[in-house]
Amino acid sequence: MGFHGRAKRQKVTSASDPAAARQVAIALLARRDYASGELRLRLQRKGFTAGIVESTITELAEERALDDARYAGNYVNYAAARGHGPLRIEAELKALELPSDLIEAALAGGPDWRALAREVRNRKFGPEPPADWPQKARQARFLQYRGFSSDHIRLALGADFDLD
Repeated sequence: MGFHGRAKRQKVTSASDPAAARQVAIALLARRDYASGELRLRLQRKGFTAGIVESTITELAEERALDDARYAGNYVNYAAARGHGPLRIEAELKALELPSDLIEAALAGGPDWRALAREVRNRKFGPEPPADWPQKARQARFLQYRGFSSDHIRLALGADFDLD
């Protein structure tokens, strides 16, 4: 028989077995980094009791195998490379139940958001500034959807049009 690229599912032998919870958590962390809230939810879905889950997460955090600050920093870099702005990234990290101070620190350590907004606009619409108000509004909505603030959008779109 050949290997088909599917991982074998581990069955939880006991919902109160700390060694099994640790083994599942390590297997999950081996694939990718997780925020502690995200890992907590995954372990609970696997059937482990709340006490075992909390002790496992505390243990892994003490060993630095699970680090919310590292996760937030990596997530900011990843999302910014995909062209997402700070408002969208902040909302996504809050949804993962990360503390606000970690989110703020990670965003402060991120890229130059004004330059990123300009770059994202240039990639999508080209280097020329918008020719008229409908184009400007369309580009502003795009950048707003991507998670950039109104200041970033204003700077990325260039000087305001002459109203005459």
